[in-house]
Amino acid sequence: MSTTVDRATPSTRRRRDVLRAYVALTKPRIIELLLVTTVPAMLLAQRGIPSPWLVLATMVGGTMAAGSANALNCVADADIDAVMKRTKRRPLARHEVPTRNALVFGLALGAASFGWLWLTTNLLAALLSVGAILFYVLVYTMLLKRRTAQNIVWGGAAGCMPVVIGWAAVKGTIGWPALVMFGVIFFWTPPHFWALAMRFRDDYERAGVPMLPVIATPQQVSRQIVVYSWVMVAWTLLLAPATSWLYAGLAVLAGAWFLAMAHRLHAAVRRGEHGNPMRLFHLSNSYLTAVFVALAVDSVIGWPVIGLPF
Repeated sequence: MSTTVDRATPSTRRRRDVLRAYVALTKPRIIELLLVTTVPAMLLAQRGIPSPWLVLATMVGGTMAAGSANALNCVADADIDAVMKRTKRRPLARHEVPTRNALVFGLALGAASFGWLWLTTNLLAALLSVGAILFYVLVYTMLLKRRTAQNIVWGGAAGCMPVVIGWAAVKGTIGWPALVMFGVIFFWTPPHFWALAMRFRDDYERAGVPMLPVIATPQQVSRQIVVYSWVMVAWTLLLAPATSWLYAGLAVLAGAWFLAMAHRLHAAVRRGEHGNPMRLFHLSNSYLTAVFVALAVDSVIGWPVIGLPF
């Protein structure tokens, strides 16, 4: 019978732990979802497959920009992260990284993302990435998050920027389909995040963060989730003129699926039940992925677009 021995020296293990802590500051799981929306936006802008180098460069720059925003968010929210069960294992809450180092790391990533995107794509995409970082940190994290229940509604706009950056990287401009994709994610964010906040309501209340589930009844929250879900699904159909019937059909099917789950949650809450909001939270990730994968497939296949009705 044999055992596996970790032959790494204490200093090597320490370096690995430090590296993992800095990676954790960037919130990789959030970045993955952002990239899922960026690439389809580029495919739609090209109405085909752009240069693989351009796609890779945009993804690298977008990863650095998102990592910068998330690291700076960790710095600003270190106090509340330490008292919330969901976030208490983040690096700054556990004092795995000095606050000053995390701040420098976040700023350096932001500067690197700007320089990289300007060098490899264009100035517009680079400026949009800086704007997204500043909006997320200054507007959402430092201004809205601790002051209003509308924090995630307006603050969520920062998470909508990757599709605009992807479009700009290909076109050098901001077209109306990019703004529609921005709107899809904008209206998707409240149902996604409020479902999570319903599950961790006590966490947010303990931290003094006025997320909607903290200041409103569960029924009011679930009703708002249904309203935003309907607007979101309707908004996805505004992309139909820039796509073919393939995307339109898949968007309708995915939207019907999501709406059914949102109404199921609301119905359960109205009956006084818990309703399992985390099911909707996880479903929202799958829904957004499905919509943008449909957009990507439609763009690559290149069937004739439906076109504008005028």
